[in-house]
Amino acid sequence: MPSAITIFGAGSWGTSLAVHLARAGREVTLWGRRAERVDAMRQTRKNDPYLPDVRIPASVQLTSNLDMAAEASNLWAIAVPSQHLRDVAETLRPHVREAVTVVSLAKGIENDTLTTMTQVLREVLGTGAEHHIGVLSGPSHAEEVAEERPTTVVAAAPDEAVAERIQDAFMTPGLRVYVNTDVVGVEIGGAAKNVLAIAAGIGDGVGYGDNAKAALITRGLAEIRRLGLAMGARDQTFAGLAGIGDLVVTCMSAHSRNRYLGEQIGRGKTLDEVLAGMDMVVEGVRTTQSIHDLARRHDLELPITEAVHAVLFEERDPRAMVEQLMTREPKREHWLPEALEKTVTDS
Repeated sequence: MPSAITIFGAGSWGTSLAVHLARAGREVTLWGRRAERVDAMRQTRKNDPYLPDVRIPASVQLTSNLDMAAEASNLWAIAVPSQHLRDVAETLRPHVREAVTVVSLAKGIENDTLTTMTQVLREVLGTGAEHHIGVLSGPSHAEEVAEERPTTVVAAAPDEAVAERIQDAFMTPGLRVYVNTDVVGVEIGGAAKNVLAIAAGIGDGVGYGDNAKAALITRGLAEIRRLGLAMGARDQTFAGLAGIGDLVVTCMSAHSRNRYLGEQIGRGKTLDEVLAGMDMVVEGVRTTQSIHDLARRHDLELPITEAVHAVLFEERDPRAMVEQLMTREPKREHWLPEALEKTVTDS
């Protein structure tokens, strides 16, 4: 019998998972930080503005009491924006116990420290918890999960038994979960694809068409792979759900906030103007900064990421950046820095 689950974070992804799992018969507690919003959700069984058309089943326990939420289960799924995950982990640290498994649902890289979400959790929750920490990632728009549309994701943890525990907890007839032990690869794929979705959106806004988007997705995957390998990931991970799978859906879908933000910028709006009109966090904005810094740390060439960074934070013109990308010096299609070539050969 799958375990009870506590989901920390009552945004669109946390709420959609709570709804989906409750419908599948799971015992679910959903924690939200703001008491007034949780009270409204409890009264209406809706989560405005995130998922206004989705009814939250009566079986979902809604609470803003952290102590109650932590005690409700031994499987914690943290679905808060990546830049807030450390703060939530700090509040949870006193409640950590040996039986608890902690799952990151966030897709990002922390600014300044440049650490992945599971690295943040290990650092905050202590070495005793590190073998019980994993991540759930892949092509999974919240709206479709809440609507019971078939979705497939990957559960990753260093210990395969922990990954299988996460798989068992989240697997339903409508949510298929695969197991992977390449945690860093899964996390880099889930984070970096948001940067490329902004680039795809910029192309949509400018009107570059399908040829350009296909090239961007393909060459963007090469950048994700390059970064992942430099950070110790396995090459084959990027051909999977957390790599090409998540990249395609985020670059193509109308549900994608990152693609939407890029599209508005491509149509001439500034970053501040677009963000002012959005209620939800756009992870790719802050992740662009982190990956830009990681490229420098590892001495990597990530030209699409560099172009997105220049448009978002250096007020560069999107058309000029595309021209710059198109007129770079000629390259072989498949290449890696010399330091990474042996990594791929050995794998």
